[in-house]
Amino acid sequence: MDDYRLIADGIAAEIADGRLRPGQQLPTQRAFARAHGIANSTATRVYRELVRRGLTVGEVGRGTFVRAGRGADDGRVALAEPAAAPVDLELNYPTAPGQAERLAEGLAPLLRADALGEALRPVGAAGTGAARRAFAGLLTSGAWEVDPAHLLFAGNGRQVMAGALSALVPPGHRLGVEALTYPVVKAVAERLGIRLVPLAVDEHGLLPDAVAAAHRTTPLRAVYVQPRLQNPTGASLPHERAVTLAGELRRLDLPVVEDSIWSFLRPELAPLAALAPERTVLVDSLSKRLAPGLTSGFAVVPDGLRERVAGALRAGGWAPSGFALEAAVRWIGDGTLAAVEAAKRADAAARQELAREVLAGQQLRADPCSYYLWWELPGAWRAETFVAAAARAGISVTPAAAFAVDPRSTPSAVRVGLASPPLPVLARALGVLAGIAANG
Repeated sequence: MDDYRLIADGIAAEIADGRLRPGQQLPTQRAFARAHGIANSTATRVYRELVRRGLTVGEVGRGTFVRAGRGADDGRVALAEPAAAPVDLELNYPTAPGQAERLAEGLAPLLRADALGEALRPVGAAGTGAARRAFAGLLTSGAWEVDPAHLLFAGNGRQVMAGALSALVPPGHRLGVEALTYPVVKAVAERLGIRLVPLAVDEHGLLPDAVAAAHRTTPLRAVYVQPRLQNPTGASLPHERAVTLAGELRRLDLPVVEDSIWSFLRPELAPLAALAPERTVLVDSLSKRLAPGLTSGFAVVPDGLRERVAGALRAGGWAPSGFALEAAVRWIGDGTLAAVEAAKRADAAARQELAREVLAGQQLRADPCSYYLWWELPGAWRAETFVAAAARAGISVTPAAAFAVDPRSTPSAVRVGLASPPLPVLARALGVLAGIAANG
């Protein structure tokens, strides 16, 4: 084993037994090299190995710190499982008042023996004719008319996203993503052997010039983007920039995966797929619109890419549930889904208003319609230290490192999910976080 890995093992042991605590700063690489009697280049490799293992994180202009979360090898995907803390502001699954009653009423006809027998039959990636028509109607807007023949389905949003990425980007090739991106995309790309390339963003989202610059350096195979309610910042591309981005993707002949998971909260915003339909795979699911326990993943795929994506879904065994599809068809048809979405839009707005009130004076970025906010921490606070302090108070929040594509360079910020706890619990938790931030 290389010497640098042995040294990294020693640091990992100090982290595991608590001698190095979450949020604690490591020496500069030069000081580390002197202390261990090694070359500066070896110290650099040690620090890179610690980052690779998910044990440390580099914060811009501050240094390298022990991560507050668990390491990369423990099998837990960030934001994919409930946190252990009593107040979970990481996992973000909204529930509208009266949602269960609405869904139960819509399910009642499906529980008849004849209807249930039909719904329990196996279904392929193309779904059913009724599902294609219903979901096309769900997505069609004034700016975009969806052809039912372009719909494909999987068991959930992560599966349909994995199918799209594996179809478009071979192992070892490059996928352009926003510099801060959805953590599950990072995990999926790692499993598929896809190399992520961070693309520059500003307060309005992805910069089209960044796509061209990255493609010039070494060609990209595709781009993954969240143009509406980007997670974690809540940014949405202005229409003019979306038009420019669509033109740039067309000029570079690049396919794009558009993540539309939160777009139901801003239905007035047109998707990127409306501007570049011939090269955009739009992926979505019902997990946020309805509930994760009875969801379906779906994608709108242009003719030129449909067989590749369908083949990837079949190869991955990512088949949809016939029962879930049939339930969704009924909820879409009888207006239940529209009513739940409207209730969640009102709920998200109320939670954002509460957060702005409790966290007044803090540097926050969020869309007033979204279920999360991006908090750039004050003063000397570092993300990992703040996460550790919040955890001691029984509150889980997500550090910027979970979203950063380049773990060596992350902002001193956290994402706060607003959807999961009841409003009174959320208010108390945000008040505790405000107190932690104020007390340093």
